[in-house]
Amino acid sequence: MSDEENQNFNNLNSSNGSSSTRREVLVFIWETVKIVVISLAIILPIRYYLVQPFFVKGASMEPSFEDGDYLLIDEISYRFNRPERGDVIIFRYPQDTSQFFIKRIIGLPEETVEVKNNKVIIYNKKTPQGFSLGEKYLSQNQQTLGDMVLKLDDNDYFVLGDNRLQSSDSRRWGAVNKALIVGRAFLRPWPVNRMAKLNGASY
Repeated sequence: MSDEENQNFNNLNSSNGSSSTRREVLVFIWETVKIVVISLAIILPIRYYLVQPFFVKGASMEPSFEDGDYLLIDEISYRFNRPERGDVIIFRYPQDTSQFFIKRIIGLPEETVEVKNNKVIIYNKKTPQGFSLGEKYLSQNQQTLGDMVLKLDDNDYFVLGDNRLQSSDSRRWGAVNKALIVGRAFLRPWPVNRMAKLNGASY
């Protein structure tokens, strides 16, 4: 083979190698794009329609939740089921819907809630004489200050913070309409030493 033929042969091999490398790069880019698109198609609906992250700010829910706790919020359950007494919910603050609050549901729609003598008393159709709510999640030194009676409408909820001495809640600004509820806290992934699946209180 002449020098010229040998050079042409080398050029051909080099061209084929370059073309093959280019194809591999394009395939890699295409596969990466597909993975990203598929991931976004899965993650975005979950992020915006099923689960929301939430950082606890302040001390109003201590000792159950502390400042800086990272929570995941279940946004879909309340589309099929009504919120229950004892659920910890995230909602838009009725007096400024740009703010989000975390509190515990105490009173349900159409109930009457009375706060007096450091007790919460619930009146409803099942117990028209009323019953005092036993709240095991409160710390021993807690006090439920206030003297009030509130009748809830058919879509309203009465909410309180677990840290009653440092909580702005329904004692101050009234009930929370269901339309303002974002969802319920269902998982605390951070901090790691307090990681837990979150369940509503039982009474």
